[in-house]
Amino acid sequence: MTATFWAPGRVNLMGDHTDYSGGLVLPVAIHLGIELTARPAERISLVSDGEAVELSADGSGDARGWGRYVAAVALELAELGRPAVGLEGVLAADLPRGAGLGSSGALEVVVGLALCCVADFDLGQVELAQVCRRAEQRGVGVPSGILDQAASLLGCAGKALFLDCGTLERRWVELPRRLAILVVDSGERHSHEASGYSDRRTELEAGHPRRLRHVAAENERVRDTVDALERNDLPALAALFLESHASLRDDYEVSTPKLDAVVTAALEAGAIGARMTGGGFGGSVLAVADRDDAGAVLQGTLERAGAQGWIVGASAGAVIRRRTDSRRGRA
Repeated sequence: MTATFWAPGRVNLMGDHTDYSGGLVLPVAIHLGIELTARPAERISLVSDGEAVELSADGSGDARGWGRYVAAVALELAELGRPAVGLEGVLAADLPRGAGLGSSGALEVVVGLALCCVADFDLGQVELAQVCRRAEQRGVGVPSGILDQAASLLGCAGKALFLDCGTLERRWVELPRRLAILVVDSGERHSHEASGYSDRRTELEAGHPRRLRHVAAENERVRDTVDALERNDLPALAALFLESHASLRDDYEVSTPKLDAVVTAALEAGAIGARMTGGGFGGSVLAVADRDDAGAVLQGTLERAGAQGWIVGASAGAVIRRRTDSRRGRA
């Protein structure tokens, strides 16, 4: 049996650096993601862009680079009782690494989904998201929350995920039809393990006043953003985006001059609102625009700043796209 699995990246409409303190987030899964075509095997053997990862079926072995995420997911699943069935396959992605769009979370999810499938090991979406979050901490030592993995697994077409990261209570919020979501990659690369991400969590837990102020205000902004979306109040949404970016820049200090410049460029190009999104220290800016103006806003933003960009829709979450029984040659 050969199967193709897919997991999307995400963009977070509101609620950055709130997930690891059990706060509120409002992400959408996007059409950019990671695909894995694989079949059962004795070992885990994966290839991506010419780079290979070779591990035992339970995830043990020498793992480096992106292979650390693969190994950690397999090890976490083994501890839950997943049978030691290996996986042989090829990874392909149109989701850029280090752009603040949840690429590591999508990798963990697509690998976790495949490992569960080949071993007939059944896990619910939320439980798999928790496995993948633990794997990120285990694999690279980043004390992240569950935002990326939950968005990748629980995404819903046309809707944002309103998630309480403390209780895991959730509901989906319909996005206004006239609202277009734009993502602009600043071109400034980062990794959470090499940036100040872990420092910010340590400072928050130590009671740093400005870090605490950001988290408290950002949680309220998530609630207010849900309300603005449900009322189709785009001016309110614009103000919330500006407040969030200012807080991430000044109180949480995770923006950069490059990200600030992309936000300014998007607003000058006619965006309704713009803010950095993700962990910061580089990555991408999220902007919203009227659907009829989206193409011009994106083009204008890229002419002023930014490396590449996309108009994205709210996508469905991770899926098994296709299965083929090789013995029969049928899907």
